[in-house]
Order: sequence, then C-alpha cells, then structure tokens
Amino acid sequence: MASPLVFITGASSGIGQALAARYHRAGWRLALVARRVDEVKKWAEASGISVDSYEIYSADVAVTDSIVAAGQDCLRRQGVPDVVIANAGISVGVDTALREDIDTMARVLATNTVGAAATFQPFIGAMAARGSGRLVGIGSVAGIRGLPGHGAYCASKAALISYCESLRGELRGTGVVVSTICPGYIDTPLTRQNRYAMPFLMRPEDFADRAFAAVQAGASYRVIPWQMGVVAKLLRLLPNPVFDRLLAGRPRKHRQSEAG
Repeated sequence: MASPLVFITGASSGIGQALAARYHRAGWRLALVARRVDEVKKWAEASGISVDSYEIYSADVAVTDSIVAAGQDCLRRQGVPDVVIANAGISVGVDTALREDIDTMARVLATNTVGAAATFQPFIGAMAARGSGRLVGIGSVAGIRGLPGHGAYCASKAALISYCESLRGELRGTGVVVSTICPGYIDTPLTRQNRYAMPFLMRPEDFADRAFAAVQAGASYRVIPWQMGVVAKLLRLLPNPVFDRLLAGRPRKHRQSEAG
C-alpha cells in the first residue's frame, strides 16, 4: 500500500517547511504548495528527500482559483491526501487610518482565512466519500484576543479559528476530522522582525513535532506551546479596561512599508 499523503501550503519556509520535514521523517508522501517552487525544490534536494516521495504545486493561496487548481492537481497526480494542512499565512501590521493599509488587510484575510477554506475545498468531497481524512487549520494565539497594530492578522486568525469550528460541526459523522492548531511565537521569518517580547518562543522543529502528534491524536483544538494557551485564556478573561491598560504602549507590528 502507498504511504499516507499530506498536503501542506506555505511549504517554502518556517512552519510549513518544518511540518514537511516532520511528516517525511514519519514516512509520509508530500504534496508541497508554495509560490516559491524553486525554494521548495532546493530544500527537498538538500534534505535528501527522494523525488518519488513528493510533488510541488505552484499556487498563490490568496487567489482562490490558484489554490483550488493546485488541490485538484494533487488529486489527479497523487490521490486523496490523508491530511491537508492550511498553513500558508502572512503577518503584517496595519493602521486603519491609512487607506493603503485597508488593501493590506484585504490581502491578509484573503490569504489567512479565505485561502484556508479554498485549500480544503477540493478535498472535502473525496475525503467524505472515502470516510476518512484530516483537515488542519493553522491558527494563532493572536486570534484569541486583538492586539494593537495587529488587527489584520488577529482578525484573520480569529476568523480561521471560528471557521474551523464551524467546519468541524458540518463534517461530523463523515469520518473527516477538523483540527485547529494555534501556534504561539515560533522562530520564523514572520516573527523575526517583531519589535516586542515573544514569550515561550519555539523552534519550528519543536512546534512541528507537537503539531504532528496533535493531528495524529485527532485533537480538535490545540495551542502550542501549552503555556501560551494559558496566557491567551487569561488575557481573554481580563476585563477590557484592564486589558487595554496592559497593552498600552506596546510596540506595533511592522506595516508593509516598514518590513525589511
């Protein structure tokens, strides 16, 4: 029998690449999606991954037709995945007083939220017909409470968390499991320019180990590391005046024009 197959978006760096490496070590076949196809190919070759155990699909997750086409191509070339991980995401600060940042917010939502739904769409019917499969949305603890200057990212991840919860209910009884994995601060290109403290910062490889275990266990929701889950819950419980004072003066996320 063929090895199980995992479909991962945002596979060119960071969490996506670490997840791909973890699944490869477990003997899975890989369907890797990225805009930077050459980067993924170079990484796979450097990692010694045999060419018959992976395929690379070029897609822009922010463009619905592009990522849906990649999913359909995967079905034709590799079959129905056992796990689909909607990981691709962008994190950019916004200032609602600036017109150009509204366009930035639209792009963040298109990538992080609508892009995740479009990632899942091609596979739901086939997984339900087979009676098995796992759909994994990579959320964030930033989706649990809004952070100043981080409105686009927080909103996109809050929407993704709620979307996955809705989808989980819709697919109950089909054999298709929906998991929401919420990373805390992970040492990736997305976080390295942050100008504020990042408690419990994790290496991508450590996150990937824990995420792999959570998905395999069929977890419906998991915050990694667990300490950030405790922090997020405590912040959620704070009355708004206390929360607002706590975050007063906190450095804002870099805007698009400020990012290096």
